[in-house]
Amino acid sequence: MIIYFLLILLGLWVFKVYFQNKRSKELLDKIPGPPTVPILGNLLMFNVPIEKTWNVIRDLNKNYYPIAKFWLGPYPYVSIHHPDDLEILLSSTKHLEKGSAYTVLHPWLRTGLLTSSGSKWQQRRKILTPAFHFKILRKYMDITNEHGKKFIEALRTENSETVQSLMPFCSNYTLHIICETAMGIALDKIDTKISKEYKNAVADIANLIMYRVMRPYLKEWMMLPVWTFGRLQTQTLRTLHKFTKTVLTERREYHKRSDNKYLKGFHDDTYDVNKDDVAIGGKKKLAMLDLLLSAAQDGLTDDEGIKEEVDTFMFAGHDTTGIALVYAIMLLAEHKEIQEKARAEVIEVLTESNGEIGTLEIQKLHYLERCIKESLRIFPPVSALSRTVKEDIQLKNYVVPAGTEIGCHIFDLHRDPNFWPEPEKYDPDRFLPENIQGRHPYAYIPFSAGSRNCIGQKFAMMELKSLTARILYNFELEPVSQTKDMKLTLDLVTRPLEPVYTKFIRIDNNN
Repeated sequence: MIIYFLLILLGLWVFKVYFQNKRSKELLDKIPGPPTVPILGNLLMFNVPIEKTWNVIRDLNKNYYPIAKFWLGPYPYVSIHHPDDLEILLSSTKHLEKGSAYTVLHPWLRTGLLTSSGSKWQQRRKILTPAFHFKILRKYMDITNEHGKKFIEALRTENSETVQSLMPFCSNYTLHIICETAMGIALDKIDTKISKEYKNAVADIANLIMYRVMRPYLKEWMMLPVWTFGRLQTQTLRTLHKFTKTVLTERREYHKRSDNKYLKGFHDDTYDVNKDDVAIGGKKKLAMLDLLLSAAQDGLTDDEGIKEEVDTFMFAGHDTTGIALVYAIMLLAEHKEIQEKARAEVIEVLTESNGEIGTLEIQKLHYLERCIKESLRIFPPVSALSRTVKEDIQLKNYVVPAGTEIGCHIFDLHRDPNFWPEPEKYDPDRFLPENIQGRHPYAYIPFSAGSRNCIGQKFAMMELKSLTARILYNFELEPVSQTKDMKLTLDLVTRPLEPVYTKFIRIDNNN
């Protein structure tokens, strides 16, 4: 009886929402898309295992290029991946509201920089931007180098040839790097059990989030512990927030011991990013978390605000970069000539610096940068993003009415043959200056675009170049898993469904 009652309520609610805006429906009907069924819309298309949802979305984009519309019950979604439409949406200062799918992240990330909007987002962006100033990024290089060396040492303790499962191996080091650079905490000083539980919890919450995104009728009130999903979410969130609390407590204890002298003046108009009297882990460098702690002292945020951003940056700063490194390694392993050319450049640059990597060496690695940019094209770490438009928006060929969620599919954008000849071919020369010239500015957006682009993109590129250069300097790469055989899954990042492996073979160019 309870089930029947809930179904009746669901039907009445869907009926009300579905027909409450006749004009919007008329505008949406002009946009091509698959046939719908009453009440459910296209929900049945997505009622498949999570590993198959990826193909459903890609088929939609292919069959209704360059724009598609579908309904998840009463909720309309418009999918775009043409650069003209993406430019209109992402360059606008009117349409900065993240899509409703991001609300599913709120129990975990609440309304941090990734999920917030309006004045709160603007204020947080302003507070955090100094942590990613290029002069500050130079100060992060010591930490990136330290963990890069540990990355290589871990590989070299194996035999002369070793096969590694890339996803856990890469994410482990990117987690250490973001924790120490952005949070000022050396993860080695935190209980290893806590960090391992954290990484497992990230995977669990990602699966739960993507399941709910495709089923918007699963509301937050349904996530009570009496339901299986509710119990999983409660347990997972407890682990994630425990890790956040540990990181925050560690950093606060550090500042307490130093009488908060490093937290003074960050938000004054006279603050100079070149000054050295700021510290990470006892070293004089700026940590993003310090900006938040200082902002709290100045009344610009509160304890909950700090936790929001710690959760956001711990996830976004390690998982996206970790998966990007996985694909960069795999593609270099599969393309021996490109790998050798990149290695020759790395050896030439690092021979001059006795194997050390600083900002000067990073700037000299032009070909390696093109290799990484091409891997980010083929496998962008984040395959899609979304906006909910608060007013009608005129795209290239259609008007999308207010209240509609628009999905921007970066994965298919980067593989559009109209802008990328032989799109699945790995060709770093696509990013030669003469080949970039004249290309649509929104045909390549691995870090999003517009005012809500990724705040840490320069840091991510620096980190990727540093780690990849060290790998090429010390190892030859041979493919074990092939990218052409991978099945991808809908996730918070562009993740392979199964583990992937690469062989590392020692060479003699190490120091």
